[in-house]
Amino acid sequence: MRLTADQVQAIRQTAQRVLGPGVRVSVFGSRLDDMAHGGDIDLMVELPEPVGNPALLAAQLSAHVSRVMHGRKVDVLISAPNLMRLPIHDMAFKEGQLL
Repeated sequence: MRLTADQVQAIRQTAQRVLGPGVRVSVFGSRLDDMAHGGDIDLMVELPEPVGNPALLAAQLSAHVSRVMHGRKVDVLISAPNLMRLPIHDMAFKEGQLL
């Protein structure tokens, strides 16, 4: 995985601050390929409770993590009990690595 221990900790802490202590965060996509270079950070966020405005939550977390990561582009995918599960969720669950 192409994230340092400090970056992993910063992402986890930011997600907990923005979304609450019950959040689980995984990274998926190109950041898992140690041979790749650059690229954005793809995060899967699992929330234990239903959410009212997932697009706003994803945008808020993306902005906060992007600041912590010095402007790196961050994509956030949200999974919650009241949200439809799409094929991208299946891929993220299958390939993702819990932070």
